[in-house]
Amino acid sequence: MKTFIQHVRMKAVIQRVNHASVQVDGQVQSKIKNGLLVLLGITASDSPEDSKWLSKKILNLRIFNDEKGIMNHSLLDKDGDAIIVSQFTLMASTKKGNRPSYIKAANAEIAIPLYEQFIADMELGLGKKVGTGTFGADMKIELQNDGPVTIIIDTEDKQ
Repeated sequence: MKTFIQHVRMKAVIQRVNHASVQVDGQVQSKIKNGLLVLLGITASDSPEDSKWLSKKILNLRIFNDEKGIMNHSLLDKDGDAIIVSQFTLMASTKKGNRPSYIKAANAEIAIPLYEQFIADMELGLGKKVGTGTFGADMKIELQNDGPVTIIIDTEDKQ
């Protein structure tokens, strides 16, 4: 009998937004207009190479409309903004029962440096600061999804 081991890697949910904001303790921490809201899940098996690959992929995704209304421009082309929010629940396993398991999510020792690396990689590629949430905090996120356009990418297959 063969056993299959599923390797889960860094995962991002990318939403094209007209505007988005993140609040922590009732205070707006980050706010953008046109750009991307990126929810980021990190596992213990992720690496700085995963961060670099994923940030480059997101920065170059052609999901913004050109003058003909065709998704042909990237965040870089549009000089858009980004907010990055760490979200361990993206790593939820719902295979057994009704209570999600988060065992695949990296602990803070691993996740915080990779989250910070991802932010740095995005800022380097974008050439400006990105908005963030607060790692591990209870956050309130408001957004107006444009399209709606929502893309999910993980670093497992790197396609």
